[in-house]
Parts: sequence; structure tokens; C-alpha cells
Amino acid sequence: MARSSRSLPSKWRYCHPSYYLKRPKRLALLFIVFVCSTLVVWDRQTLVREHEVEVNKLNAEVSQLQTLLEELKIAQGGTVGKIDFSGQTIKSDKEVPDDPIDNQRREKVKEAMFHAWTSYEKYAWGQDELQPQSKNGVNSFGGLGATLIDSLDTLYIMGLNEQFQKAREWVETSLDFNKDYEASVFETTIRVVGGLLSAYDLSGDKLFLNKAREIADRLLPAWDTPTGIPYNIINLAHGRAHNPSWTGGESILADSGTEQLEFIVLSQRTGDPKYQQKVENVIIQLNKTFPDDGLLPIYIDPRSGATAYSPITFGAMGDSFYEYLLKVWIQGNKTPAVKHYRDMWEKSMKGLLSLIKRSTPSSFTYICEKNGGSLSDKMDELACFAPGMVALGSSGFGRDDSRKFLSLAEELAWTCYNFYQSTPTKLAGENYFFHPGQDMSVGTSWNILRPETVESLFYLWRLTGNKTYQEWGWNIFQAFEKNSRIESGYVGLKDVNTGVKDNMMQSFFLAETLKYLYLLFSPSSVIPLDEWVFNTEAHPLRIVTRNENKPKPNEKDKAFNKMLRGRKEGRSG
Repeated sequence: MARSSRSLPSKWRYCHPSYYLKRPKRLALLFIVFVCSTLVVWDRQTLVREHEVEVNKLNAEVSQLQTLLEELKIAQGGTVGKIDFSGQTIKSDKEVPDDPIDNQRREKVKEAMFHAWTSYEKYAWGQDELQPQSKNGVNSFGGLGATLIDSLDTLYIMGLNEQFQKAREWVETSLDFNKDYEASVFETTIRVVGGLLSAYDLSGDKLFLNKAREIADRLLPAWDTPTGIPYNIINLAHGRAHNPSWTGGESILADSGTEQLEFIVLSQRTGDPKYQQKVENVIIQLNKTFPDDGLLPIYIDPRSGATAYSPITFGAMGDSFYEYLLKVWIQGNKTPAVKHYRDMWEKSMKGLLSLIKRSTPSSFTYICEKNGGSLSDKMDELACFAPGMVALGSSGFGRDDSRKFLSLAEELAWTCYNFYQSTPTKLAGENYFFHPGQDMSVGTSWNILRPETVESLFYLWRLTGNKTYQEWGWNIFQAFEKNSRIESGYVGLKDVNTGVKDNMMQSFFLAETLKYLYLLFSPSSVIPLDEWVFNTEAHPLRIVTRNENKPKPNEKDKAFNKMLRGRKEGRSG
């Protein structure tokens, strides 16, 4: 029912039709439109002025919430989503839309993977690695199809379905482990066992699980030593295990302490505890005499368990032992059953702090190597996995230590990025030396397409949300495109100063480098860190809660695999 113009506020009476009853209709209508629209604008301006204080208050509250979010990211390990006002944190990977620039960059990385894969497919199909310049394959790992198996999960994650299915057919019909070949237990585990298990966890296809079990059974005799610390070399056909002659009969720390993740996962997926028991016994043995600083020399006697006088390093032959102490704890969902792994890792982080130095004049933070009681101012590019590892583990500390270790991770990542920026090709050498007053200089100057720095940038991006790490990663990718891409694949450099190319496309370029670059520009819902953990070859494995030592298959696993099969059918290439 229309209100009388007299009952309206004085300024609004001009908007009522009765006011214009005695005036020409056209004039009346024009006045109605003009006066009412003017009054609406006046009222809006008045409302803005009246609520200016409230808006400022809300902006202050938003700022406080952003600060709270950053703290929660550190405390929760990464993917914090929206917060409701009941005080609960709601994790979500869907509320942030995909950035158009990220999407473009991700597609560029996907195209690089397609180029690398099709080159391998054309010139080295079924062999371990491609030699792009001579356009032929080479069996550097006994003819196990290392590049193909290493690439399975990358193809799946990128949605390259046709390529994934063709690779699967090769695994089913042509993958043969009965090789009279002296295989590295470490390399075979991280590439082949890890690659097959990851393909299984992603696709739910039991072919991959059965093949993983088959090769693991051929590796198991390596653990038949007096201490259970494995020999590092085994003949795949005959099961004879030994250590390389150049170690003087000793086992290598990283080679002996980097099978835990894969073999524990294999026991969980199959329900057979023997794999888990073999590898966890190694940690039990090492923990008996584990030093307070958590730093072990790179050589260990498999007969006595004693550590030999040898270097301590987070680079070659030491690196992934420390990585797996953290990641087994994460893969077990951080329960008491895996707490001893975390305890050992925290001791190792205490030791890491004792190896930290800063260069002059630019104050680059770096990790020294230790020989006896003296520190060597040398850092491998391999050690550039450490910033990502430290960032990933920082949330398990108390608040102050969490911030301290995250800050250390960021400082180390800056150094590793400068390994790349300091050379004419913008690609990093194999190792660097630090000199007083001169910062860093490249030592061994080759680049073999390694992933470690990009890996750390991926973790830091996921855990902090700082887009700087994406920019650094993009710069590294562009340097690979400029210097390493050729018509028949990707090659390393013999010298990062001159840009002279080598003739090898390492399998880990497809397994790790390109995968971490792709994920660096993907939403955090793609392989979220609270559901998956990466092995040291960047093969994602599903996190499963560990409440007891004996692994058992359960209905949740079956439902998960059913869901994955449905997901696989719905993916687009």
C-alpha cells in the first residue's frame, strides 16, 4: 500500500507521485527521476561517511587475521585455508583461484615434459636414459627402464594420459628384473621401487604394486649382514650383495638409510611386514650409538655398525639419510610409533646448526662439510635439498624454534638460488667454495639437470606463500630452456661458465626437476603436503597413520584406491 507523502521524511516527499498530481505529467516524471536519483547518491555518500570508522576497524581486523594466518601456516605446516569465528581452522585448497600467470607457466613446464618424454620415446624407449645429442639410449641402471618408471607419476600428475598408458603397457609386457647386473640398492629403490609405488598410490593400479614387490624381493638379500645394515650393491639375477671396492668394504650412509620410506610403504600396501622390518632395523642399529649432534660420517661398517673416520656432509653420500628421518615421521602421520625418527632428526638439525657459516661480504648462509674437527667451506648443490627439508620440518618445533629454522631455510634457499645466478649461464655448478671477502665460487662446474634447489623452492612456496620462490623457479626453468633444450631432448652442461653441452638426459630431470617446477605453479590441492610425502626421487607416497609396527591393509585403503581409479578415468590429457 502506498505511503502518503506527508508521512515521508521531508526530503523524500518529492519522490512521491502525489506531489506532482497538479503538474504536467512529463515534467513530473523528469523530476521524479532526477530528484530520486540525486537523493540516492546523497544517501550513499552519507552512509559511507557514517560507516568510515567501522570500515577502518574492519581493515585492522583483516590485517590481524592475515598475521594470524601466517602464524598458523608455520604451526600447521603449510596449507592453511579460511578461518571460521568459532576458533577452528578449516583446511582448504580450493578457495584461492588459479593465477593466470601460474597457469601459463605450468603449461610451459608441461610442454617441456612432453618434449623430454617424446624424445625419450623416439630415441631410447625402454632403455634407462636418453643420450640426446647422439640420439640413442643407454642402460645406466641395468636396463630397468629407469626414465620410463621415473616418469610414471609425473605423466599422471600432469594429465598426460596417453603417454602414461603407453608406459604402463611397457611395464606390464616388457619390464624384466632378471638381470645379471650389479645394481645400486639405493638407486634401484628410490627410482624403481619408489616410482612404481607412487604410480600405484596415484592410479590404484595393482600392476605397479606387484612390480614394486617383485623388484624389492630381489633387493632384500642386501640386508643379510651381521648388523642388518645393508650392502649397497646387489646382483639382481643371483642375489649376491657386496659393497663397492672404493669404499674399502664400508656401507655408505645415504645408500643404507634411504630405503625406509619405500619399504615401509610397500609393507603397508601389501600387508607383508618383512620389508618394513628390514629397513627399520637399520635405524634401530644406528640409533644405539647416535651422537648428540645427530651427525654421522658417510661410511659405516655393516659387520659391526661402527662409523668409520670419514667426512660428515649434507651433500653427496650423506644427504638423504637426514631427509628420510623426517619423512618417515611425516609418512607415519607423526604418531608415537614414528616419534624416534623425529627425535633423531631434531638431533641432526642441532648438528646442522654447527655446520652453518656465512660468507663475506654478502653474508650468504651455507652448510660446511666436516672432516674430523675441522670445517671445510664447501657446499654441494646436492645439499640444496636442505632448505626444503628444514622448512618442511620446522612446524614440528615449538614456536621460537619453528621460526628460527624456517628463517634458516629461507637464507639457505637464497644461497642456492645464487648458485644459479652467479654463473654466465644462470645454471648452477655441482659444488661451490666460499672464500673470505669473495663470497662463493664454482668448484666442479658441470650441471646435470639436478632438482635440489627447485625442490626447496617448491616447499618454501607451499609453506610460506611467498611468490618470490615462484619467480626464482621460473628464472631457473628459463635457464634450462635456454641452455639445455635441444631438438632431441634436454642435456646437461659440461661447464656452466662456457655453456658447453654434454650428452645425457638424466632420468631425475623428468622425475624431479620438471615435476617440482610443475607443482611450483600448481594449486596446493595438487599433491597436498598433508596427504602426501615425496621420496628423495620426488615420487609422492600417501601418508598413512602408524599406530603399531605391523602394517595391515584396511577398508580405508580400499576405498582410497577405488576413488583414485575413478579420478584416473576422469582426467583429461
